[in-house]
Amino acid sequence: MLQHGAMDQSMNFSEQVETNNSTGEPPIFSHAEQTMAFKTFLLVSLMIAAILAAPVAEAQLGLIGGLLGLIRIQGTLFCTADGNMGANGTATPVFPNALVQLQCGGNVVSTSTTNGSGMFSILLDPLNYILSSVLSDCNLKVDTPLISCNSSLPALGGLLSPLQFIGNTALGALLSVANIIPAGFRFVPSN
Repeated sequence: MLQHGAMDQSMNFSEQVETNNSTGEPPIFSHAEQTMAFKTFLLVSLMIAAILAAPVAEAQLGLIGGLLGLIRIQGTLFCTADGNMGANGTATPVFPNALVQLQCGGNVVSTSTTNGSGMFSILLDPLNYILSSVLSDCNLKVDTPLISCNSSLPALGGLLSPLQFIGNTALGALLSVANIIPAGFRFVPSN
C-alpha cells in the first residue's frame, strides 16, 4: 500500500518500470520502444548523411549507384609531348579544353573535357562496370591535337594512358568511391 508518495516495498522491479515514478501513471513509451525509435532515427540519419554527402553521385547515377560505390577516374593533363608533368614540376603548363576519352575494349564509354586547370573527371556507374575490368581493359585516350596547346608540339597523334587504382574514399556511412588516375600518358603517333 502506498502512503503519501512512499512506494510499497513489496512492489517488484517490473511493476516499478511499468509506472512513471513521479505520477504513478504508465510511461508513454516502453524502454524497448525507445531503443527501437533511437535505432531507427540513427539509421535514417546515416542514410540522409550519405545521400547529402554525394549529390553528384545521385544526380548522375541515381540512389542505387550512390549506395553501391562509384568509380572515379580523374587527373590533370599537361601540355607536354607526353601529357605528363614536365621537368618544371608544377610550373608545367596544363592542357585546357582537351577531350579525354575512356576507352574499354576499343569502344569509347565515357568522355570528359579538361577544365582551365587541365583537370578532368569521369564517374562510372558500378552497376555497369567492375573495377578490375576497368583497370585491365580500359585506357584514357586524348585525340585533341597537342599543337592546340603548344605550337611546338605535334599536330598529328594523341596521348594514351593505362589506369592505376590509388585507393578508396569513404563519403558518409554508405558511399565508397574507387579512385583511379592515369598511370602515365605516352604519345601515340597517327597512322
